[in-house]
Amino acid sequence: MTLSILTPRQNEVANLLKEGLSNQAIGKQLSISTLVVKNYLREIYDRTGQFNRLELAVFMVNHEEEHKLELV
Repeated sequence: MTLSILTPRQNEVANLLKEGLSNQAIGKQLSISTLVVKNYLREIYDRTGQFNRLELAVFMVNHEEEHKLELV
């Protein structure tokens, strides 16, 4: 799922978080350091208005469901 308010790389990070990956696992998947993952997450939280991993994951799932309903 892609959110227009996020950059392509931020969308990658957010989607991996939504799948339940840790910062370390996200970093390995994208070949970036854990510190860079944390920086991306901080930017994503700011852009989406979410405050933590759980809120962001729920936000992503909810927007995915809304997107599916729009396609019907």
